[in-house]
Amino acid sequence: MLTYTILYHSKRIFRKGVVTMLDDVNVLKQRDRSGALAVVADIYRQVALDVNLVDSEHDNRAINNIVVAGMGGSALAAEMAKIILRDTLTVPFEIVRGYELPNYAHENTLVIASSFSGNTEETVACVEEAIKKSCQVVAITSGGRLKDLATGSHAMLGLIPAESEARYGMIYNLRILLRVLVEFGLAPKNIYEDMAKCEAWLHQESELWEKDVPIERNYAKQLALLALGKTPVFYAGPLMAPVAYKWKISWNENAKNVAVWNTLPEFSHNEFAGWTSHPVEKPFAVFDLVSELENPRVLKRFDISDRLLSGRRPKATVVPIAGKGVMEQLLWGCILGEFVSVYGAVLNNVDPTRLEIVDKLKKELA
Repeated sequence: MLTYTILYHSKRIFRKGVVTMLDDVNVLKQRDRSGALAVVADIYRQVALDVNLVDSEHDNRAINNIVVAGMGGSALAAEMAKIILRDTLTVPFEIVRGYELPNYAHENTLVIASSFSGNTEETVACVEEAIKKSCQVVAITSGGRLKDLATGSHAMLGLIPAESEARYGMIYNLRILLRVLVEFGLAPKNIYEDMAKCEAWLHQESELWEKDVPIERNYAKQLALLALGKTPVFYAGPLMAPVAYKWKISWNENAKNVAVWNTLPEFSHNEFAGWTSHPVEKPFAVFDLVSELENPRVLKRFDISDRLLSGRRPKATVVPIAGKGVMEQLLWGCILGEFVSVYGAVLNNVDPTRLEIVDKLKKELA
């Protein structure tokens, strides 16, 4: 069984002043003014929150395919659901990150539109099209235009608590999505309860990464330090692909840091060769997010790739994903990634919560 190892014995890679910074209460308070670390420390609770479904009755029409329309964390929740249900799904499941539904969408298509604000223009466009095509529509949101459309068409509505944090609410989004799929008979009834059973263990794990835990015992702080001043690159196998993507977007949004992600075995067929050119010293920090549940051939590719690329890229830091099953591992990996990226924001001296440039883009588009 894979287990992760505290990295502090490699003290030479950490600059003393930086280490002190992550253990300095005043620095953490100054640079995390909105309390992102406190919010992240409570994310584990989302796995057991009650889901409020409005207009949960539906007409029991046959569902031939599922389309989830969403951006960012909303789409990521759907990616996780596909993997959790990989052995039980009996209909095609597609994720749309854009303005248009696939051409095949019709009255036997379940369209689940997900947006925290309810005003994500790509998602709103998709649900408007779904209503015109007489699809079976469900909205997952806290309000906005999406809520109005759902209410007006008597569509099922999964309400996200308005007081929750959009930036850190992906797991609750997943919980609503699983509940919706159970309601339509597209997911096993026990999957929703199984998610709630992860709460106690995730709480126990999250406590190990909180800000009061010093660097020598805090895996999240140590991983953040390894990426200091570099572009982090995250690799995973097919099962943990959503975790790698989550780490990438968390570093973008929280740490305001460019990051890259990819999956194996696809990596072996193209990007693998991209590491072989000069310069040998590259400003990257490579992380392999490895689950023992992956196909053995995928696990072998991780080992061979790092060996063959020795001296051509930075040596990968292996992050073994903990958990007894794929659901626990996905949840554990995503929560750890949030902690690591917020500590990355502290190191970068940026506010992890604010997204001013994204707000400016939305205003320009409006």
